[in-house]
Amino acid sequence: MKDMVVHLERLRKDAAECELIRDLAIDKTKRELFDKLASHLKMLARDVERAMAATHPPDTFLGRRTYEPFTKEEDL
Repeated sequence: MKDMVVHLERLRKDAAECELIRDLAIDKTKRELFDKLASHLKMLARDVERAMAATHPPDTFLGRRTYEPFTKEEDL
């Protein structure tokens, strides 16, 4: 799962860099190319997010995170 998070962050970073290059480009062809690249990278990032959500459902039970400890009576 951690590797998917790393790849997702990398895709988002690359998409942001493509958008920056697109915005700074003077040549129309270069702007169009980097716009397509940014769009494609964003689409891939969404696909990775969907895959992560599908393979790992939320870690809850009755609205409570399962890794949180239950409170002790003396803590109340």
